Amino acid sequence: MNNRNLDNIQIDMDVEPQETSDRNVGFLIHDAARQLRTNYDRRMRDLGLTRSQWWVLNHLYFNEGLSQTKLSEIMEIERATLGRLLDRLEAKGWIERRTVPKDRRVKLVFLARAVEPLLRTMRALAAELRAEALADLTEDEQQQFISTLIKIKGNLTAMVENGDARGHHANDTGGRMKDGQNG
Repeated sequence: MNNRNLDNIQIDMDVEPQETSDRNVGFLIHDAARQLRTNYDRRMRDLGLTRSQWWVLNHLYFNEGLSQTKLSEIMEIERATLGRLLDRLEAKGWIERRTVPKDRRVKLVFLARAVEPLLRTMRALAAELRAEALADLTEDEQQQFISTLIKIKGNLTAMVENGDARGHHANDTGGRMKDGQNG
């Protein structure tokens, strides 16, 4: 975005004067996600997996049968980069690529049976990490936290789908956060 475009954006500058990164929702979500990835990386390294490998395997665990193109979009990596990564996973016998009969250019990606023991271990280690990360929250707090994250994700997804970077909704507060909320 060039500076000329900034002149056309109206921003409500009612920002908490004492706002810090430890009270900013964007910073907190990003940093918590980074710390989860870092801790999971350490556990996966003991299994001989790189971040890229476990990231693909986890995506396929939840979304098996995606096209390579869709998987690259979800993971936000170039198709060629994903292709090389899938080549390595296929060589280990962990994934299978299947051609779509109606369009032989399209390859769908599936987990192979050989990866099932590894996936069970990965899922167990992930559950252990989640339990440790959420240890100080009651069951009700954990459920409320998940519900809140789902709502936030839904709002952000709607903004992207609507092409509305400002994310105005009919029930919003004109871009201002309610008391005690930070952007």
